[in-house]
Amino acid sequence: MGGRPSSPLDKRQQQHLRGQVDALMKNFLPQYRVQLAASVLRQISRELVPQELAGCQLLHSKKLPRVREHRGPLIQLQGHPPQWQPIFCVLRGDGRLEWFSHREEYENGGRPLGSAALTGYTVLTSQREYLHLLDTLCPDSPGDHTQEEPDPLLEMPVNFPLFLQHPFRRHLCFSAATGETQRAWRLALQGGIRLRGTVLQRSQAPAAHAFLDAIRLYRQHKGHFGHDDTTLGSDAEVSAAQARTGTPRSSLGPQGSPRSPLLQVLTAVLMRELLPALQAQTQTGLRGAGRARAWAWTELLDAVHAAVLAGASAGLRAFQPEKDELLTALDKTIRPEVDHLLSLRGRMSAKLLAQVQGPLESCLRRKVDVQLPRLTQTLLNTVEAALGAVQTLLVQGMDRLSRHLRGNPSSTRLRKEVYSFGEMPWDPELMQTCYREAERSRGHLGQLVAPFGFSGVRSLVFGAQDLSQQLMADAVATFLQLADQCLTTALDCIQAAQQLEKVRGRVLKKFQSDSSSVQRRFVCGWQICIFLPFVLSQLEPSCKAELPEFEGEVLAVGSPALTIEGIYEDVIRGALLQRIDRELNKALGASDVSCAPDGCSEVPWNQAEADEETEAQRGTCPKQSGTCTEV
Repeated sequence: MGGRPSSPLDKRQQQHLRGQVDALMKNFLPQYRVQLAASVLRQISRELVPQELAGCQLLHSKKLPRVREHRGPLIQLQGHPPQWQPIFCVLRGDGRLEWFSHREEYENGGRPLGSAALTGYTVLTSQREYLHLLDTLCPDSPGDHTQEEPDPLLEMPVNFPLFLQHPFRRHLCFSAATGETQRAWRLALQGGIRLRGTVLQRSQAPAAHAFLDAIRLYRQHKGHFGHDDTTLGSDAEVSAAQARTGTPRSSLGPQGSPRSPLLQVLTAVLMRELLPALQAQTQTGLRGAGRARAWAWTELLDAVHAAVLAGASAGLRAFQPEKDELLTALDKTIRPEVDHLLSLRGRMSAKLLAQVQGPLESCLRRKVDVQLPRLTQTLLNTVEAALGAVQTLLVQGMDRLSRHLRGNPSSTRLRKEVYSFGEMPWDPELMQTCYREAERSRGHLGQLVAPFGFSGVRSLVFGAQDLSQQLMADAVATFLQLADQCLTTALDCIQAAQQLEKVRGRVLKKFQSDSSSVQRRFVCGWQICIFLPFVLSQLEPSCKAELPEFEGEVLAVGSPALTIEGIYEDVIRGALLQRIDRELNKALGASDVSCAPDGCSEVPWNQAEADEETEAQRGTCPKQSGTCTEV
C-alpha cells in the first residue's frame, strides 16, 4: 500500500488542468447567466401568485441542519509506507472530520493532523469489501509481474474498520476498538456525508436552483442526459484546499471558496470528464502492483482533484461580482415586464406544444406510462415508510414526556427529558430507524429507474432521509412551543400532563397534514428528475430541430429570462406533470391537485389532438414516432 505516483503533477500537467478548468468555465458560465435570469423570473412570478391558504401546519424549526458532534480514539492507516497509528477523531457539527495526534491536542485547541469534509464519501465497514474495491480500481496490466509491496491491511487484519472511499480523493482508513464503537462512528459519519452532500438539495435560494439547472444543461450539451449523483454538492475542505493550492484564506470569496456548495459540484463534473483520459494516460505508469498501485492511483486522483478545485475556485471567485450585479440588474429589468414576459411564454408554449405534441405523446405513452404506476407506488412506499417511522418516534417521545410529568419528576430530571426530546432529530441512533426505511427500496428503485439513465438513487435516498429529519425537527419545535404556551406554574403535574395530551393531538394532526403534502411534492419532484432528462434525450433528434424557427420571436423580446430552449423544456415538463398528477391522484385517492412547482406553467394538453397527430405521424413520419427505443 506504500506505492506512490511515478511522478507528481509537474508544471505541464498543472497547466493542462488549468486549461481544462478554464474551458469548463467558459462553457458553463453562459448557461449559469441564462438560468440566473430564468430564476429571477420564476421568483417574481411566484410573488404575483396568491399563496395557498393550506400551507405547512407545523412550525419550521429554526435549528440549522447539522450532525451531532462525535469524537473518540481510533487508529488510522497513514504515512509512507502506511502504518496503523493511534489518533483522536472529531466529527464536527457541520460534517467535517478532523483527527489529532491525541485527545490533549484537541482539548488544548491544537491544530489537527488532518481534516476532510465528507462530501462524496462512502463508509465501508468490511475489510474484504474494501480490498475488493481496491482490486477493481486499478487492475494490473497483462504481463505485469511487478512484486507487490507489503500490504499492512493484509498483514494486520482489522476487526472493526471504517473505510471512507471517495471517487476522486484519497481514501481514509480508520479502525475502532469495538463493534459498538464502530457502529456509533458509522452512523455519525453517514450523517455527516448526507449533510454535506445535500446542501444544494435543501436550498430554496433561486441562485441554487439556477446553478443546478445550469449544470444539467451543461451536461446535456455534452450528451449526458441522465441525472446522477454529481449534484451531491457541498463544501470542500478549507484547510486541505489551502494547504494543497497555497490559496490564502483572505482571498476566498463566498461563492468561489472551498466552502462553496457550487464549487464542489463543478469540480466533480470536471473530474468525471477528465477521468477516462487520466486513467488511460497514467495508470500504467504507477509504481507497484495490485493494491499498491490502486493506493497510488487514489493519491494521484487526490492531487488532480486539488488542482481542479483550485481552478474552479478561481473561476467562481472571478464571477462573483458579475453575478451580484447581474441579479440586481435582472430584478430591475424583469419586474416591470413580468406580465408581458409571462404572456409571451404562454403563447410560445402553446405554439411549441402544437409542434411537438405528436412525438411527445408517442414517447410518453410508450416509455413513461409503462413504468409510471410502479415507480409512483415505490416512491410513495419509500417516503411513507420513512415518515411513518418518524411519527412512531415522535409519539413515543411525546408520550415519554407525559409519563415523566405525571410522575412528578424533579426540575432537573424534567429539563433533561425536554432536552433529549428536543435533540431527537439529531440523534443518529434514534433516527436510524427512519433512515433505514428510506434505504430499504434502494435496490428496487435502482432497477426501476436504470432504463431512464437515472443513476442518482443515492441522492434520492438522501432526500427522503433529509425529509424525515426536517419533519421530525419541525414537529419537535411545534410541540415544544405549544407546550410552552399552555403550561403554567399554576398547573399541577396531572393537569400539566393533560394539557400535553391535547398538544400531542394537535401536533399529530399537523404532522399528518404536512406529511401528506410533502410526500406528494417529494414523489413529483423526483419523478421529474427521472423522466425529464430521458424524454428530452428521446426527442432530441426530432423535436429539438424545430426550435430555431421559433427563436426569432423570443429573441425579439430582448430578455435573457426567456429562451426557446427553456420554454421547450417547460412544455415537456408540463406534459410530464399532468401525467404524474393523474397517477398520484390514483395512488393517493386524492382530488385533482397539481404538484407543478411554482413558476412552472402547465400548457393545456389536448388529448384528442395528440391522438390524431400521433396517428398521422405513424403514417407520414415514421422516424419521428420511432425515435424512442423500447425500454
